[in-house]
Amino acid sequence: MGGKVKCSVVVPTYNRVELLRHTLDSLTRQDLRADEFEVLVVDDGSSDSTADLVPQYEDRINVRYFFQEDLGWRVAKARNVGITHAQGDVCVFVDSGVLLHSGALRAHLEAHAGENPVAVCGYVYCFNIDNEDAELINAEVDFDNPSATIDKLRRERRWLDVREEFYRRHTDDFGDLPAPWLAYWTCNASARTAQLRAVGMFDEAFRSWGSEDVDLAYRLHRDGARIVLARDAAAIHAPHHKSFEENMRDALVNQRYMAAKYDTPLIRMLAEDPPVMFFDFNEVAIARGLPTCAEYRAGQELAG
Repeated sequence: MGGKVKCSVVVPTYNRVELLRHTLDSLTRQDLRADEFEVLVVDDGSSDSTADLVPQYEDRINVRYFFQEDLGWRVAKARNVGITHAQGDVCVFVDSGVLLHSGALRAHLEAHAGENPVAVCGYVYCFNIDNEDAELINAEVDFDNPSATIDKLRRERRWLDVREEFYRRHTDDFGDLPAPWLAYWTCNASARTAQLRAVGMFDEAFRSWGSEDVDLAYRLHRDGARIVLARDAAAIHAPHHKSFEENMRDALVNQRYMAAKYDTPLIRMLAEDPPVMFFDFNEVAIARGLPTCAEYRAGQELAG
């Protein structure tokens, strides 16, 4: 019997057909009924066989395919296409090559079950910074059973989420930090569809790697969403080629754009040289006595 779509999984992709295959395979193994979620694959102009791959899953999951012309890096635009067409109350953002645990979508939905809005950070195993340990990770992962691999990695505490140090410092309940939105990475994250649309979705001015998800999380946070961690919304980030040096260079440009865009004392920290590192950001903000988003907004309203 058909039911209402509860969540919409938005998967941007670009010339990563084999990584996308792993992601779609993991979505066929979710413990939700197939009619309880939909998958929106948004192709940012691939020239490989991505368009041929997606229809192969139509008999197993509710999947739709969208294509946009290759005009350079437009992952923000791709995700907005997904949000615009989403039928679920919750959008779950997953990157190509992210293999979800069979209970991941259910865990995302459970995190949104309360009355107040949240922006959910899923847990990501094997996320490497410069593609280190790629061969070891690929040898360890059972691509036909990512849930078993995740359960094993959890037990053995291996290749944990790179944000684990952040969670250790601030506990899993970090939503009251000055900048909890820094931990919201859309390789595995979710938010309510209506709120995503209300805050303007992703800023399509981001045209290179990094920070478009943090920018969105900042606006969700200002709009009242609490940033939360859902460890059971777990996934594996399959290795793929990347350059840490190039990514950091692009991210710094985007952080400077974000700093100029909002121009608050807290956000201006993103543009400092040398940059304030991710793990230290909130501690530095607290030490400087900088106002949180809510405190700054309240002060501006009083001043106005």
